[in-house]
Amino acid sequence: QVQLVESGGGLVQAGGSLRLSCAASGNILRTNVMGWYRQAPGTQRELVASITSGGSTNYADSVKGRFTISRDNAKITVYLQMNSLKPEDTAVYYCKAGVLALGRNTYVDYWGQGTQVTVSS
Repeated sequence: QVQLVESGGGLVQAGGSLRLSCAASGNILRTNVMGWYRQAPGTQRELVASITSGGSTNYADSVKGRFTISRDNAKITVYLQMNSLKPEDTAVYYCKAGVLALGRNTYVDYWGQGTQVTVSS
């Protein structure tokens, strides 16, 4: 069984910062791409940022220069540092990880339960 647990969401004023964490646990042999997605009410879930096991990153245009994704492979944890937050960043943020679990021979995507980020104007 694999679980992803997010933390760090909350309420912040525009211009403020938050740091999200997502820790993976369970029978994990390896992870490949880990990422953060978000979904605001009435919209589709969208990619915010992703990072490979080697550290290559990818960002949505809307967050470039404000958000930074990083990971600690030893802790199987991915982080999202969010600076200069805007009201339009308000959403539920989900982490996703590609996991090779014990007893399997393919990677499977797992999702966290989501954490609310609310940015007030």
